Amino acid sequence: MSKIAKLAAAAVVVVCACRAKPPPGPTDAAPAPVALRAPSAADADVVTGASGTYDAGPAVLATGSVDGAALRERHRARLAWDHSAVTLVQGGTALALGRRLCEASVPVRAADVPILLKPNIGGFEWFKSGADDGLKGRLTDPEFVRGVIRCLKARGHTRITVADGWGATHADWVRLAKASGYEAMTRDEGVQLVAMDDDGVFDVEGDTPGKPLRVTGMEHTRAPTLLIPKILAEHLDHGMFISLPKIKAHRFGVFSMAIKGTQGTVMLSDASPAFHQKWRMHRELGAWIEAKKKGAADDRAGYVRSLEAFAERIVDVFEVNTPDVVLAEGAPAMGGDGFAKQVPSAESFAVGGTNAVLVDRVGAALLGLWDNRDLARELGGHATSPLLEVAGRRFAIDLTSPLIEGDGKALLDRPRRADLDAMAGFSIHSAPGASTDPSPVAHAAALAGDAIAVDGKGDDAAWARAAAVTWDTDFAGRDTAIVTHARFVWDKDALYMRIDNEGAGLHVDARRPIGVERAKLYEEDCDELFIAPDPKQPRRYFEIELGPMGHFLDVALDRTGPRARSDVAWSSDLRVATSSDPGAGTSTIEARIAAREITAALKVGAALPMGLFRMEGKMPRSYLAWSPPRTTKPDFHRPEAFGILMLDEPAASTGAER
Repeated sequence: MSKIAKLAAAAVVVVCACRAKPPPGPTDAAPAPVALRAPSAADADVVTGASGTYDAGPAVLATGSVDGAALRERHRARLAWDHSAVTLVQGGTALALGRRLCEASVPVRAADVPILLKPNIGGFEWFKSGADDGLKGRLTDPEFVRGVIRCLKARGHTRITVADGWGATHADWVRLAKASGYEAMTRDEGVQLVAMDDDGVFDVEGDTPGKPLRVTGMEHTRAPTLLIPKILAEHLDHGMFISLPKIKAHRFGVFSMAIKGTQGTVMLSDASPAFHQKWRMHRELGAWIEAKKKGAADDRAGYVRSLEAFAERIVDVFEVNTPDVVLAEGAPAMGGDGFAKQVPSAESFAVGGTNAVLVDRVGAALLGLWDNRDLARELGGHATSPLLEVAGRRFAIDLTSPLIEGDGKALLDRPRRADLDAMAGFSIHSAPGASTDPSPVAHAAALAGDAIAVDGKGDDAAWARAAAVTWDTDFAGRDTAIVTHARFVWDKDALYMRIDNEGAGLHVDARRPIGVERAKLYEEDCDELFIAPDPKQPRRYFEIELGPMGHFLDVALDRTGPRARSDVAWSSDLRVATSSDPGAGTSTIEARIAAREITAALKVGAALPMGLFRMEGKMPRSYLAWSPPRTTKPDFHRPEAFGILMLDEPAASTGAER
């Protein structure tokens, strides 16, 4: 037995069914630091290169209970000791990725060791019809799991179970198993598929795999009522527990992999049935949600506090349920929100290793959600998921530069694009390096006593003092041959805008009246101004659409909550005039905007979040942006990508308000 194994064994307390009282609970603090030797080549599995056999010492499982204190100490010691490389493989089918990653990352064990495989099966939006079934992209591809099973069977393993937690009815679990392909896959491979829940079936029949067992020693954690399913406890005690998460962004947890996937193993004794209590893991979020439903202002600080509390509680559970191996599927990985919004990665890859925290760290980088400045700006300084940060601290793991091996290693030679849609109302859709780019700035010249006629000619003297901003980029930041110029002038009563379009095809329905709002103007050629009067609330902004023939549409938008709200009855108090030259392919739009919500913000030195956009053409249709949101599909409603409109001081004192 190695030095570290002896240390872990000495820490274990066996819970006997005959004891009158459970052992006293540990404090919330980590165990005292111990001198752990660095792993050497002799520690590595000579077949896979993964971390070597870890002798965990005496059993922690007894009738009806699990020694949580011993498990927590054991897992803290093991992960602090495990510096083995994370393997990143790229390319091929999900089946091939699963088999290759298993061969490289799963330590060799005796053939009679039971193995529990936990993919993401229960984490999905719900059953849907049509092209999106509500499952694909949310759960671990069953073919990836098949590849892992075949790898293990080739080593002689016959005691293999596929299981995940579930929070709905047993009937829906049966439906899910069939719709997801897991029922057919496990039947074909001759392995068992179970739900790890007290659903009235798996917890009372056969080997009762879903039977909830009490976890002792959790009194001073944030999960004092923790229960875990019997099948998981058995594998933690004398088998191998392999986590098989889907690599994806998550609207609350930032991303979901091994640490977040722990929630699928949770049952809580707060109420019955215990497996319906998973929501209590993030119970602090409830107050924030209720406040938003009632129309409260964005309480971002409260949202972040609820996420931090969730992170601490999940890691409390993760300390107990730490997997022996993580094999994470990204074939493809998914940005978005983990539910309705999905942005697939350009590549197919998989990440594996025996240190679950380091696997999550590499997965975060692949999702662009490690050391992300945009995320830190939205989450009060958290530049990655707080779950990963807390786990790194608890297990004393250096997250800065994990050792990475495998043919996919080059994927991380450059910063990765991030795609995250958070339930707090913010989104991050940034290309590599975009988070370090400064926001573009447009300047509005002070009117300074002259007048602008708003006749569509654009020849008033005031325009000569307004510096133009020019762009030819589309929504993704790609260069085009379509050029747009915009100028701004302001005084205390109005904001003036002049837009000069080149390459204009004038694809508009000129028969429609121009004196009233034009519904769905965005389906024709038009320019758009998005402006937020309050820089502290960039997600409350106004959209003004202007067509080259004088058509318009104005809308007030509020995207501070989980659901966007719009008010088409809002009026920008607009005056607009245009001129065009079809032969030259040009148009000029002049507009005066006098809505009090906007004029109240017009003061010298004001820096207002602003987006400028243009839709041009039919087939193909171009979606142009001054400050590109760099989304996968055209989406201008990304306030985090807005530029800035700076209101300049008059050249000479004219009494303009400050």
